[in-house]
Amino acid sequence: MTNKIPLPPPYNRIYRHKVLPEVNHDENSRMNFIANLNIHVGNVLFPGVSRAYKNEVEPDFVKKFGRKPKTSIEVRNIIKDNKIYQAWSAIRRNTMEMRHQIGRSIVYRQIDKLIDQSKKLSKTNPENLQLDKNVKIPNYLSAIDNHCMPGSYYTEVTEKDISAPANYEAGHFTTVAGGTGPKSDIIGRAMANWIKENNSKLNPKVIYDIGAGAGINTLPIAQAFPNAKVFAIDVAAPMLRYGHARAVDMGVDNVIFKQCDFEFSDFKENTADLIISAMFFHEISAKSMRNIFRNSLRLLKPGKLMIHMEQPNFDEDTEAFEKFVRDWDAWYNGEPYWAKLHSLNIVEEMLQVGFDKDKVFETSQQIDRHDESYPSWSGHFSRHAHEAKMRADKIKSNPKNNGGIYMFGAYK
Repeated sequence: MTNKIPLPPPYNRIYRHKVLPEVNHDENSRMNFIANLNIHVGNVLFPGVSRAYKNEVEPDFVKKFGRKPKTSIEVRNIIKDNKIYQAWSAIRRNTMEMRHQIGRSIVYRQIDKLIDQSKKLSKTNPENLQLDKNVKIPNYLSAIDNHCMPGSYYTEVTEKDISAPANYEAGHFTTVAGGTGPKSDIIGRAMANWIKENNSKLNPKVIYDIGAGAGINTLPIAQAFPNAKVFAIDVAAPMLRYGHARAVDMGVDNVIFKQCDFEFSDFKENTADLIISAMFFHEISAKSMRNIFRNSLRLLKPGKLMIHMEQPNFDEDTEAFEKFVRDWDAWYNGEPYWAKLHSLNIVEEMLQVGFDKDKVFETSQQIDRHDESYPSWSGHFSRHAHEAKMRADKIKSNPKNNGGIYMFGAYK
């Protein structure tokens, strides 16, 4: 008899604000189906892939080459013909495609209404939305459809468009099976907790959130530091329009949604008390990441903090199969920079741009869920939970492996 897997929270329990698309009965049911399918892919199907690799794929490689695979590429080349793996991989990819198909259909049938609502809300604090039509979309973004989202974050299909972020937030629930909370802001809340717990005297007045998108994880930071001026920085105008309207409806008025490329931004030197990002660097090139580190060092005031939440990079003891599983999104989910980030030594990258050795760090923070709007019977999930389980037997003192979210940063 197998252990029962908890159900995810139902889709109708997510936080409803005025620019989140409404769903009918059938759309709600489909969202719930995709969320449950994601759980099934990670918790029921993936163990079969692990067994197939251990019992069939890896032994065949050892027999042929006299050693175990060393890289994720080697694993990819030998596992791609395995039928069990093929089934798992195809279904996992299809869950993302289904997410965008249903999300976009929901958004487009009510896009005029959503845009009108966005315009009405944006009349409050209009100075907090600063768009610049001259901002160029970086090549690392324009070359792909991020995580299979047609047109990525920045494409506009109509005037004052907000369809991309509306689709992104509506469908995000299905990808993580509700695991980031009713407001999808669990990362921002965890980061705010870490900053407060470890920097009691920080009291930031100016905060830059890089690649903030619609500001979903910016708002908890802004609420944690209500006296700060928080810049939610992004190159995508639709995300910023949506984020501004969303913030207004949620009563957060200290966030400025600013369209610019932070890599080349001309903010004045020594103006920032805090620079943050949440799941941003895996979507940009390594070259751009280094430029952003350099610019962050220039912008930070002496003694102030830069901290980023991201995918943890590989350790020396990370086995080839784990590398392959964690790199899967780079090949099959529109995340081409994901694998490169895994291979970098983040501490060394920060040192190379000029941060001091005794001021750089890696850390983690346990997740603070606060999911009161979810039913008590629902479980908590992550799309990458099966990857985390692969690290369960590793050293818990490693900040990347203690069960919390991984972060890195530096003080100036």
